[in-house]
Amino acid sequence: MDPSLLQWFIPIAGLLAVGFAIYLARDVLSRDTGTKEMMDVSLTINEGAVAFIKRQYLTIGVLALAATVIIGAVITLLETQNVADTKSHYGLDMGIRTGGAFLLGAACSMACGIIGMLVSVKANVRVASAARRSLVEAVQVAMRGGAVSGFLVVALSLLGVWSIFAINGGLAGGESTHDAPFLIVGYGFGASFVALFAQLGGGIYTKAADVGADLVGKVEAGIPEDDPRNAGVIADLVGDNVGDCAGRGADLFESTAAENIGAMILGVAVYALALANNWPNPTAWIFFPLVVRAFGLVSTIVAMFFIRGKETENPMNILNRGYWVTTILSAASLALVTNVMMNTNGAVGDGNIPTWVYFFGCGVVGLATSIAFVYITQYYTAGNFRPVKQIAEASKTGPATNIIAGFSVGFETTAVTAITIGIALLASHWLGAHSGLGATGGIFGTAVATMGMLMTTAYVLAMDTFGPITDNAGGIAEFSRAEKGARDITDHLDAVGNTTKALTKGYAIASASLAAFLLFSAYISKVNLILTNRGEPKMAAVDLADVNVFVAALIAAMLVYLFSALAIRAVGKTASSIIFEVRRQFKEIPGIMDYTGRPDYARVVDITTRAALREMIAPGVLAVATPIIVGLLLGYQAVAGLLMVGTIAGVLLATVLNNGGGAWDNAKKYIEAGHLLDEDGKVIGKKSMAHEAAVVGDTVGDPFKDTAGPSLHVLVKLLATITLVMAPLFIR
Repeated sequence: MDPSLLQWFIPIAGLLAVGFAIYLARDVLSRDTGTKEMMDVSLTINEGAVAFIKRQYLTIGVLALAATVIIGAVITLLETQNVADTKSHYGLDMGIRTGGAFLLGAACSMACGIIGMLVSVKANVRVASAARRSLVEAVQVAMRGGAVSGFLVVALSLLGVWSIFAINGGLAGGESTHDAPFLIVGYGFGASFVALFAQLGGGIYTKAADVGADLVGKVEAGIPEDDPRNAGVIADLVGDNVGDCAGRGADLFESTAAENIGAMILGVAVYALALANNWPNPTAWIFFPLVVRAFGLVSTIVAMFFIRGKETENPMNILNRGYWVTTILSAASLALVTNVMMNTNGAVGDGNIPTWVYFFGCGVVGLATSIAFVYITQYYTAGNFRPVKQIAEASKTGPATNIIAGFSVGFETTAVTAITIGIALLASHWLGAHSGLGATGGIFGTAVATMGMLMTTAYVLAMDTFGPITDNAGGIAEFSRAEKGARDITDHLDAVGNTTKALTKGYAIASASLAAFLLFSAYISKVNLILTNRGEPKMAAVDLADVNVFVAALIAAMLVYLFSALAIRAVGKTASSIIFEVRRQFKEIPGIMDYTGRPDYARVVDITTRAALREMIAPGVLAVATPIIVGLLLGYQAVAGLLMVGTIAGVLLATVLNNGGGAWDNAKKYIEAGHLLDEDGKVIGKKSMAHEAAVVGDTVGDPFKDTAGPSLHVLVKLLATITLVMAPLFIR
């Protein structure tokens, strides 16, 4: 097969995925919407979510436009021919191309966030309605609703990178193809820029509303979660959509875009090797990451038809079945793509094994890492394993021991995370280095592993969006006073949704780790290209004994903790405002507790919106400004140290926050489901001291797992994309 034919599979697969997403959306929207009371709640959630998204993206849009102008001007003035990373593009030309790519990446990232939210607010009521009839139907509707976002995010990322690559001459061959990956890094920066603010704003909103509603409603008033008498409930349900759906959609869009671009930059080094050795179709090495992603999309489309099961089956098993189909098909297509595109004209690796076999092994390492993190996260956050049970048991003696146990679980998860990521990097680098391409092959091997892992992104994102959709469905069922059977199903799905959300965060951490090494390598490649063009020696290593590098590394570790502190503090401040408002309404609006008075939901939504948008600015600006200031003051080698240590600190802290928060949440649900027993075998359930302690622990974990933790994924990749764009400015 001619490798150039596979290159044209990129836009075909992207458009096919868009078409399939439209088909799924039509299927979800055609489903029954339940009772009038369910629709009333759903419409109120939709109204609040749309209002927040409009105000948030207006704010982010203004910031993005200002950043576009600044980036374009700085690149124009400072990226002269002497420090440009391409021979034919510099100055004003480079400024326009980089600024334009940044703006396009920002716009696509915003579109993905909006799409994710709009689908979620339409699917939630249909899942609540389906739960009145069948657990399997409810699972299918929720998963299909989530898959709309998953397919569109990955397809838009794929089509966006391919299109801007083509616009910059990437399809022309020769020097244009060589230069094009360096001209599109602004696209990844724009996507990361928007994702950071979207994740921060949505995360602050959703967790402030959740904390405020829980503490006053469950702990103080003693009423159930999502009770219509609680003025904070609608804001909480709105938050599930603007945080977990819109924020995560933008997050994974920037992940896939930035990682594709980084892998393509590393592919340039192999492209040069292919030209020197007269290998056929050398451009295939640059296109390879996009082709792999295209086949991953098609594999996920097939897997969606395997989401079926029995009414008595654990819903997590139904979702895992589809994940395994995606993974197996991805592995098969990976073998095809590496075989066809990695033609070395007879050259082989160690042991006389063809080069493509080694790189196929690298991709399998990535897929295996994905599987490992899916099950690692399930172990630490699902209610049927030791960590969650341990936290629930600790709740018997109060909030303090619950919180101690939760932190213990969070810190424990760093061990298996670090070991798994380390094994993946070592294995993929070893395979690449023995493929016959030497050191270049080792670095490219880690890129192939990252691409292999990201083949399942669309399915994992669908499982992530499954979480807030089922959470909203449970809220709608409770709010509309649906029958107990429906509420039991939505409670079960909500607990599974907590695990799938945690699972996606674990997946995002793992992909961020592999991708950060990939993007770090891309940064080194870009710096060395500039140094070579200037006739200066390459940067062979990063010297931590150099005082500038050490200080930059120290600042990177500090940035991770300060950024998290600002994000968590923002949730606390906003939640305090909601708590005071909900308390005020309980006191001043007569008839709330006996359902004869109606709480003022709109006021709580407005308070939360204004506070979240105000509080997202400081941590966002800190994250964007720090690497630029370090680079300008301390130089390009110091930036390399910042990238290394920032990645390590960010990944480990995100692991603690995500898994600890997820375990706290499901420990609360474990108790609410009646699984915790006292010494005499009696159930310890809702309204017990242990349950109150678990609610406190869940409240502590909320800003960990849904605000600071997910935002750290974006921070890690934002550091890499900023430094990729600004690398020429750090070389003096």
